[in-house]
Amino acid sequence: MTLAVRLLRGLSGVMALGLAVGACLALAGVILFFVTIGDLPSVPEPLRRIIETPPTEIYAANGERVLQIGGRDYVPLDQISIVFLQAVLATEDHRFWDHHGMDKLRTLKALWITLFTGRTQGASTITQQLAKNLFFSFEQTYNRKFKELLVSLQIESQFSKPEILEAYVNQIYFGPRAQGASSAARQFFGKNAAQLDLAESALLAGLLKSPTRYNPLRHLERAKSRQKVVLGRMVAVGYITAAEAAAAAEAPLEFRRQAYEGPVGGYFVDYVLKQLEERYGTEVVYHGGLKVTTTLDTHLQRLAQASVTRGLEDLDKIMAPVRSTEGGNGERPQGALVALQVNSGAIKAMVGGRRYAESEFNRAVESNRMPGSAFKPFLYYTALDQLGISPATVLVDEPVRIPVAGAPDWRPRNFGREYQGPVILKKAFTESINTVAAQLVARTGPAAVIATARRCGIVSPLNPVYSIALGTSGVSPLEMASAYSTFASQGIHYAPFAVWRVEDAYGQVLEEHIVSGSTALESRLVYQMVDMMQGVLNEGSGSVIRRLGFDKPAAGKTGTTNDYRDAWFAGFTPTLSAAVWVGFDRQEVLKDAHGVGITGGRGAAPIWAQFMIKASEGEPPRPFLHPSGIRLQAVDPVTGEPVPEDTHGAVWVAIKE
Repeated sequence: MTLAVRLLRGLSGVMALGLAVGACLALAGVILFFVTIGDLPSVPEPLRRIIETPPTEIYAANGERVLQIGGRDYVPLDQISIVFLQAVLATEDHRFWDHHGMDKLRTLKALWITLFTGRTQGASTITQQLAKNLFFSFEQTYNRKFKELLVSLQIESQFSKPEILEAYVNQIYFGPRAQGASSAARQFFGKNAAQLDLAESALLAGLLKSPTRYNPLRHLERAKSRQKVVLGRMVAVGYITAAEAAAAAEAPLEFRRQAYEGPVGGYFVDYVLKQLEERYGTEVVYHGGLKVTTTLDTHLQRLAQASVTRGLEDLDKIMAPVRSTEGGNGERPQGALVALQVNSGAIKAMVGGRRYAESEFNRAVESNRMPGSAFKPFLYYTALDQLGISPATVLVDEPVRIPVAGAPDWRPRNFGREYQGPVILKKAFTESINTVAAQLVARTGPAAVIATARRCGIVSPLNPVYSIALGTSGVSPLEMASAYSTFASQGIHYAPFAVWRVEDAYGQVLEEHIVSGSTALESRLVYQMVDMMQGVLNEGSGSVIRRLGFDKPAAGKTGTTNDYRDAWFAGFTPTLSAAVWVGFDRQEVLKDAHGVGITGGRGAAPIWAQFMIKASEGEPPRPFLHPSGIRLQAVDPVTGEPVPEDTHGAVWVAIKE
């Protein structure tokens, strides 16, 4: 037998085997097809009914519904701007008019990227995205994708391209009260969908990637950047020229005045939606019929908003002459407030600005500002823990100079530029004496202070420099409220959270929060800190809170930056921890009509007091738990020596047995 014959026979065998394998695969494919097709949902007639999905609903902790995402103003395709349709097509599916439900090139490209780069690449066509409305399972399985593809092929064979596109643009979610092209045009620009110009259309099409992240009322620069991406896609597809794209990118945008105040706790709801998007994706959140039970207390939320509004209006009155005579840009100071349940970490109220309708930028979460002396509790706890000192330990309030390697010496000063000489630690804390804080951080080191803050829940970047003792690294009000709650709960830290439970459209629980805390601080040292922080309200820099009428047991600390750009008060009762920040977005100086800087005790503490007075109405006074191994002792504020209880000027301190 010749070599050629043997090769031919071998090749025949391979071909026969290949044909057999191919036949088996084809048979398996046919069987899979018929098994799957029997389990497919039916496509409704008319097609517009495909977008009638269950609404996603957001509930407060008491069951009150605060937001429903669902319901649309359906408009025919010929009543929608052509450039808007082109912007959507260029961004979402530029081969829409050519394919039959599946873009083969896009699918192959996505498969290649997924397999060989490890990055997940989407390849769904507009028809496939529309088909997802018929599926209420959130599992991203290949079987689910295959079913969606079969449904999209059915839609393509049953309906025309204009009908498919019409249904799609009427189901797009652009944000609360802005679902579908018509609602979005009216909500953002106060006009009909047919009146949208190129700049407006590209901006709205950019929202499809993430309605929260690219919300132009909240993140205009981010939205404009995304708008340019959409315009670039339109140029690449051939819908517009490069010159038209450049002109649209520079065109001014006139947004409709937002008379709508948003849902109760608009800043909190936005915070929740952003978290849900990260966990489940935008399609599930806005089209999946979720039922979300949050931690929000609508009563406390309304009190928080009213307190911030009133406090800022009071500031406007004492600052108005300054704003009008110093050539200001008309900007008014902003404020933020976050309140947490102490023994769980549940966020009960969140205010991120004056009015949600005016500015959706959430200063409670997204604005990190220097806390000033409000950061000192982490320093003082570290000193108690590492240096073996007590609230009765005497230090000298005097000018200090701390050498810094490779930099000028650090020379911190007190706010009043005055020095008291010998003073016990508790008095130094309650009166917020900076020179004493500087001496403490020089002995403990910045790293140890940062470690304490981390255990309490501060997650923002903190610079390991001596001035960290005076709060020179930015933090958010949410972090401060969370970190202070660690002192309120005897040293147990509970991570802040906003969602108790998430269910799908059929009531299946997708997630449920189980409260659990971790030991962060030693309870006896915590009580010593709480006692000192009570002194801030009773006779220190936060005494305005008592003068305003809040008389229940509470502890806290004021904070003011050296240049008066930030004013803070963070504090807590045994059940509720809250942080308040006041300042300008552009970090201008807070001054009154006489040019006097506004401190945390003057700008933020009154807001905290008004909120806490209302929030605790009808509740009995609850003292802080007194751990074993701690006794209260009256001491001389200068020498720290024990004195009789009735001694004039004596200071009560918490001493470890």
